[in-house]
Amino acid sequence: MDTLNSSRQRFYNSVRLPFLFLVMIWFIQAVQTLFLIDFGFLGLLPRNVEGLKGIVLAPLIHGDFSHLISNSIPLFVLSAIILFFYPRIAVKSFVFIYLLTGFSVWLFARGNTFHIGASGVVYGLVSFVFWMGIFRRSLKAIILALIVTLLYSGMFLGVLPNQEGISWESHLLGGLVGIFIAYLYKDTIEKDEESQRYSWEEEQNQLDSDFFLRRDTFEHKKWEQQRDEEQRFNF
Repeated sequence: MDTLNSSRQRFYNSVRLPFLFLVMIWFIQAVQTLFLIDFGFLGLLPRNVEGLKGIVLAPLIHGDFSHLISNSIPLFVLSAIILFFYPRIAVKSFVFIYLLTGFSVWLFARGNTFHIGASGVVYGLVSFVFWMGIFRRSLKAIILALIVTLLYSGMFLGVLPNQEGISWESHLLGGLVGIFIAYLYKDTIEKDEESQRYSWEEEQNQLDSDFFLRRDTFEHKKWEQQRDEEQRFNF
């Protein structure tokens, strides 16, 4: 019973923050729509001092409800996955992905337009979960990476340049930030991973121990025979 209650509490905690974040961005969009206000000027304008505020504000602002809906579902799902399965690093990872993606867009994106929307953060989260599977190689991390690949593999087209009305720079840079954050926290192991972490070196040692002779015994003997023959010839 205690384990069940603990799992329920963990699930509740993992969905609470993403839900509150969605409530906030949906409220902002509702205000724009009801009062005919365009918050686009609060977006991210690259290499412009005025646009620095967009590092924090741009992911909260969307062009319309269609734009918001397309980001809301993956944002909620991916945030909840990270909070549930990587609780030790979830909040830090999200904050870093959020801010570093914005800062990267401010540095490198096109400078003639405001960039808005949470799609860069979404791409960062997708990349983070996928590359955690590559870097950690635990069973859990690999399964999560496969699930994310199946669900969001079509998003990779979003990093292609020159797509009208799409901030492909946010997508690309968010993905790169996700890789960096996954690498940064690859050694911060969760409790349930401590006994599951996959090691090629450990597998090699285990395989060697399963044989009475080393698997390279005969190659080693062959090399010794060749060496002895060369020594006789030289003599």
